[in-house]
Amino acid sequence: MPWISDGGGGGSWKPSGGGGPWGQKPSAPQPDFEDLLRRVQSRLKSWLPGSGGGFGGARGALALLLLGVGVWLVSGFYTVGPNEVGLNKIFGRYTGKTGPGLNYNLPFPIGEVEKLAVTNRNTINVGFAWRPDGRNSVDLPEESLMLTGDENIADVKFVVIWQIDPSRPEDYAFNVANQRETVKAVAESAMREVIGRSQIQRILTADRRVIEPAVQELMQRILNEYKAGVLVLQVQLQSVDPPEQVIAAFRDVTAAQQDQNRMRNEAEAYANRVVPEARGKAAATIQEAEGYRLQTVAEATGQAARFLKIYDEYKKAPDVTRERMYLETMERVFGGMDKIILDQGAEGSGVVPFLPLSALADKQKEGTRK
Repeated sequence: MPWISDGGGGGSWKPSGGGGPWGQKPSAPQPDFEDLLRRVQSRLKSWLPGSGGGFGGARGALALLLLGVGVWLVSGFYTVGPNEVGLNKIFGRYTGKTGPGLNYNLPFPIGEVEKLAVTNRNTINVGFAWRPDGRNSVDLPEESLMLTGDENIADVKFVVIWQIDPSRPEDYAFNVANQRETVKAVAESAMREVIGRSQIQRILTADRRVIEPAVQELMQRILNEYKAGVLVLQVQLQSVDPPEQVIAAFRDVTAAQQDQNRMRNEAEAYANRVVPEARGKAAATIQEAEGYRLQTVAEATGQAARFLKIYDEYKKAPDVTRERMYLETMERVFGGMDKIILDQGAEGSGVVPFLPLSALADKQKEGTRK
């Protein structure tokens, strides 16, 4: 009778149950799933340590070890977000950086990956802090009170907007221990230096737009010297005021200065209006005087020329010229007057009857109108 092995670890055998005792051809075997399952279990037991399989137990331990190593190596895959940069470390030493996507580094404890959000913008408040509700702020005078160049005190509150330098994220991760505190300390130091070079009055008025870029430039230079891997994007002044104890007096001084500027502007406007008018009147008077001078000189010159011509005629015929001059003078003097002629040789009173022809002419005109 044919015998087959049962596939067990002990090497037992059993009848096949196939053909007859004389070796007739057996029928086609039917699949036995339970038997197959038992075989797989037996084979796994032979690979496991402590199963009494000898060399099979060593192979099982090696398989488990290889399986664990494979799982450990696969765990080294990691993904970097679109706004992140990955920093690879081997035994704590920086080995390189990776960009967005799927990347690989040896897993812990040999390797380690640190991810930094290099495109996120961070904000630091200096001189004040927001309450947990986010609506009200708390003043921090130990940060905001600063000494000016003219030995006054200014209460300065400002905001710094910064981000990690995408080109040097390893500097941010490894060169500075407390990055946010360092940026805040550098911001406060830079602002104190800029304020210390300015005067209180200019800080409160004209220099506010100059302070912000000056502080930003100074902060960036200091952080670059530290190799902090930080980009300062903007510095925004929130308020620049005198200390609370003297703010009322400063406001009075500011109001007085504004009144002074207003009155000065009004005076300048009045001067700009009155001075041109006075200059115009003066120019007109000068021109009138010049015209009168020219007129008088011209008349005097004409009279002198006329007198010279008369004098020339007088030298030629003195009597005739004298008579003519007399008659012309009398005509000019008595031409528009009522005249009474006295004749010494006439009889009676010596008054020559005078017929007022002009009066008669006027009466005739009135009669024609009626």
